[in-house]
Amino acid sequence: MIRSPMRLWKSLVHPNTRNPRRRKAHHGADGTSISRTALRGAWPGWALAGAAFGLGAVVASGQAPLDEWRLALPGLFAALVLLARAPSAGAAGWLGLFLGGGYFALSLSWIVEPFLVEPETYAWMIPFVLLLLPFGLGLFWAVAAWAAHRIGQGHVQRVLWSALFLTLAEMARGYVFTGFPWAMLGHIWIDTPIAQAAAFVGAGGLTALTLLLAALPAAFGWRLSGASIVILAGFYVYGDGLRSPAYPENPAIVRLVQPNAEQHLKWDRDRARVFFDRLTLLSSTPAETRPDLVVWPETSVPYLLNDNEAMVQAIARAGQGAQVAVGIQRVEGNRGYNSLAVVKSDGGISQLYDKHHLVPFGEYIPFGDLAFDLFGLSAFASQLGAGYSAGPGPAVLDFGARLGRALPLICYEAVFPQDLRAAPSRADWILQITNDAWFGKLTGPWQHLAQARLRAIEQGLPLLRAANTGISAVIDARGRVAAYIPLGVADFLDAPLPPALPPTAYARFGDAPILVLLLGLGLALLIQRRRGKA
Repeated sequence: MIRSPMRLWKSLVHPNTRNPRRRKAHHGADGTSISRTALRGAWPGWALAGAAFGLGAVVASGQAPLDEWRLALPGLFAALVLLARAPSAGAAGWLGLFLGGGYFALSLSWIVEPFLVEPETYAWMIPFVLLLLPFGLGLFWAVAAWAAHRIGQGHVQRVLWSALFLTLAEMARGYVFTGFPWAMLGHIWIDTPIAQAAAFVGAGGLTALTLLLAALPAAFGWRLSGASIVILAGFYVYGDGLRSPAYPENPAIVRLVQPNAEQHLKWDRDRARVFFDRLTLLSSTPAETRPDLVVWPETSVPYLLNDNEAMVQAIARAGQGAQVAVGIQRVEGNRGYNSLAVVKSDGGISQLYDKHHLVPFGEYIPFGDLAFDLFGLSAFASQLGAGYSAGPGPAVLDFGARLGRALPLICYEAVFPQDLRAAPSRADWILQITNDAWFGKLTGPWQHLAQARLRAIEQGLPLLRAANTGISAVIDARGRVAAYIPLGVADFLDAPLPPALPPTAYARFGDAPILVLLLGLGLALLIQRRRGKA
């Protein structure tokens, strides 16, 4: 017999509710009810696993473009209760796995898009990706849930430990196996004034705040739900009251070019000239104010930089006296690079930046040279054999006195806050070039834009992004979109360069303060646990 969702939920929140048809239960040392079925193993059953998966999807509704944090927060509250009421640490681990699986299945649904660019070659992988990626990332949540149940004694402690370990798990995603901090729990606030707290604590701090807001009522009951509301309102009022810095009287003008080259046609030899001509036409279109810099998206030039003097001269002419920052592939020796090249008005290359944080399996394959030699496998995005090689690391480009210094980011380098903090010096603004055509049109481009906005808030720096198919945008130092080109449109945008703010607390100290706070919470819970045993 399948129980209704309400009856299932009551059985989770009130496990000791009497039911004459219910199997006899044993009781653990802490008084929690454990059925004979649960005693046979850690597996909680498909009903609870399905409930966890569904709750994960509800929490994912807070991610862009849905931005339904009003659904995500209650969903997270219910998820914490579910984990705390698990009959064993093993069961909590399974529930954490399915909770994460549901969360990442919805929030990362765009992951199928790269496999559809060349479906005849890659479509067979889609079922594996839809299963392996969500549940692979769900392992972070599984470990967090298992550890929280193992250490915590009683409902209150298990909820608070779950919030602590889930925060650490989300932050660890940004580092383990080269990192993938996409769709962190704290990202649900990016389109709200609450996101301004990232200037102090970053995405990890927003994640901790999110879990705190859900954990207070989950641990202590509805009597503390008011505290969550007060905290939420306080951050909202603070963020809403902040104003963006005023523009100078004569700001530099940057032209962002969005060619809207479809990914499945981008490298077609017959279309290459069409897309290149579109880029030059959009760059040279007359406007009331002449731009100081023209920006082309990631790998927008369908030719190699090497030994292509005529092409570089055509780019210089399109700039009409302005520098042109172009996304282009280049080869050095037997290595290929995903690069940003700055073309001067005389056709010379003044500066180069090579992408250093590459996408695993997208831009390179581990042991890629061997895989290419033996099986012909190459990364999705690369047109250069087995894949791209990584550049030396973060850099700062100098565009002169009027434009100042820019921190370049290529594509998903913008999702790693630690990479921005690793720059050799503080820039005046951030320049992102990207090819979001890989991400489809439904969710991926919106989530990528949202994370770029968060980087601007964390650093207190404006961010300008040129995207192949969109969304190209000018983002001020508060993370607000000042101007943009819609998704799927070929166009250009001339915009004044927004001013920067002084270095933020997060730019100076990174995640250290939030890690200290989490350590303090962990010590307090351990002390309380020892006192409870005494």
